[in-house]
Amino acid sequence: MEEVDVVPEPTLIPGAGYHQTHLGFEWGPGDLLVYETHYKLKGPRSAGSPFVHVVRKDEDNCSPILRKLFNESHHIFVGLQKIEEDAPSKNKKSQFVSISKNYRSVIRACMEELQQGAVLTQDKSLASQYGDQVSILLAIELIWNLCEVLFIDAAPAGTLLLHLLDWVRLHKSDVDTRAREVLQSDSPTQHHSYWDVVISLVLQGRMDEARQVLSKQASMRPESNSVFKRMDTLFQSMPIFNPTGTQTLAEFDVKWRHWHEECDRCLQDNTFASNPHLEAICKIMVGDEDALLEHRELLSTWYHFLVTRLLFSHPTVKPPDLHYYAQSSMSMFLGPRASPEPLDTIVLSAFEFDLHQVIKDSSFVLNNWWFVAHLTDLLDHCKLLQSHNLDFGSNLREFLVLEYASGLFTHHSLWQLAVDYFDHCPEFGRVYLELQIERIPLDTERKAVKVLRICEDRQMTEQVRSICKIMAKRSLRNNRLGSALSWSIRAKDAALATLISERFLQDYKNKGSFTDLDLLDNLGSAMLLSDRLTFLGKYREFHRLYGEKRFSDAAKLLLSLMTANIAPRSMWMTLLIDALPLLEQREVIFSVEQTYELMSCLEELTSRSKDSQQTAQEDDIESTKIELLRLALARNLAMAIVKEGTIET
Repeated sequence: MEEVDVVPEPTLIPGAGYHQTHLGFEWGPGDLLVYETHYKLKGPRSAGSPFVHVVRKDEDNCSPILRKLFNESHHIFVGLQKIEEDAPSKNKKSQFVSISKNYRSVIRACMEELQQGAVLTQDKSLASQYGDQVSILLAIELIWNLCEVLFIDAAPAGTLLLHLLDWVRLHKSDVDTRAREVLQSDSPTQHHSYWDVVISLVLQGRMDEARQVLSKQASMRPESNSVFKRMDTLFQSMPIFNPTGTQTLAEFDVKWRHWHEECDRCLQDNTFASNPHLEAICKIMVGDEDALLEHRELLSTWYHFLVTRLLFSHPTVKPPDLHYYAQSSMSMFLGPRASPEPLDTIVLSAFEFDLHQVIKDSSFVLNNWWFVAHLTDLLDHCKLLQSHNLDFGSNLREFLVLEYASGLFTHHSLWQLAVDYFDHCPEFGRVYLELQIERIPLDTERKAVKVLRICEDRQMTEQVRSICKIMAKRSLRNNRLGSALSWSIRAKDAALATLISERFLQDYKNKGSFTDLDLLDNLGSAMLLSDRLTFLGKYREFHRLYGEKRFSDAAKLLLSLMTANIAPRSMWMTLLIDALPLLEQREVIFSVEQTYELMSCLEELTSRSKDSQQTAQEDDIESTKIELLRLALARNLAMAIVKEGTIET
């Protein structure tokens, strides 16, 4: 039976509903927007103001320290995806454990930086924010470490308890601080925390360190030397399982039971009756649950109580039996009246080997998708989540990775990391990427080029065209014609290229020269995108040939632009005027046939211009140009006839 989620309590938004209308909302990857609608309220009226309200915002993306966490974990994530799928999962276990530790080291480095930032900052609100983030990361690292022990490393009986002890020691580090404080004091044995430190070390199974601290007391009290020596012997003789040694688990169990019986005998014989602190320690070592609970403050959490209880009562506990001890330990430690915190529930689910409940509860409790996305991805690679698919077609791993990546896309720089996450979601990753790419604000050309490269690498043709068209139109609005033309060519948009080419030609008419010569001189085959672009490229080539004094080639090209109907009619007069310097050269450039063709073009142009409506001043200018051209053409024709006749003779 599917678990029904708890219905969240309503959140009141002050100032909403100015026009007494219903409110609408829109979820985004990073926040929730609430706005007024046109639908009138039927219930009680309320006052307010007509604003759009941001109900929730993901502040983690805005933290420069947490951005380091996102960046570093991204590299680990990408590396994890490259592990060969063909190799058996057992052979990759050491790799997965190493990757898990890498993730945790990044978390801890980020925590340390946040703690340092909280100390150094003068801003109280920022210090409070850093403190909250440290608390969240502590919880994340605690859960991740436990999942590493129980699921990824999957330690067997014997080794399991050793890993759990390391887990507790790592997350109960205040013992080291207090021990340092006691040992560095002038009189350690008189320090108010002396016995708390000894007992705390025993509770964590750190017997060698407990012996060192206890030796301070023994040297100060010679009359009780035999009692302290007996306790020191018990500390020293406590068996610790060595997974790399030759001793079997059964042999260790026999040895541990003998030691346990020895501790119990000392208690029955009242060996430590003269010293209540040593007697309390002995009760702890025989696994007396009441004695353990008397030190609830030193244990601080039920799962520390659980591990200590296992250490002194069931050191060879098997993974399947953990859930029983976990449930009873939580009940005993918290008592009947106290309700468990969300973190307690998650940890208990882990001890019950209910991975999906761990992920589900973590998704509810934590403030972003980073943890559940990366942990689920790692567990999925360990083949631990294969049986869990979601109703809407995607598996749990992909769903969480998609949600996390979508959140990254709302940030101005982290969006680049999200691309790799989408790439490794085979079901819906490409669809999500296509939708998110379209929402990226293309603030600069540099950013547009980055987005474009991402799309081109993934053959996202429609997005490439869309980006190029957007940038081309923006450049055109800013009168940056060269950039606009370049973008339109990349977009392969013939209509847009034609429009921009027209602007280039209009600009040439107004200024008498071209801009962006490097682009125009290197159009190559791109000029074939549209007829107008072809003309622009060829017309620029004519100017280049003329500048190089290759008059004959320039003349042929100029004439072909008109006779082949490449040049628009609006440019014919400009082309004919460009021919004037060539017609007036001492050397004959245009042949008789070419001159006749120029005359034909001029006559065709003049016949059409008669039908157009122009001012008197424009008519005079046009007439002057035509007369100059006719005179030059007639002169050139005469010279060409003479030259060609002389050659024939």
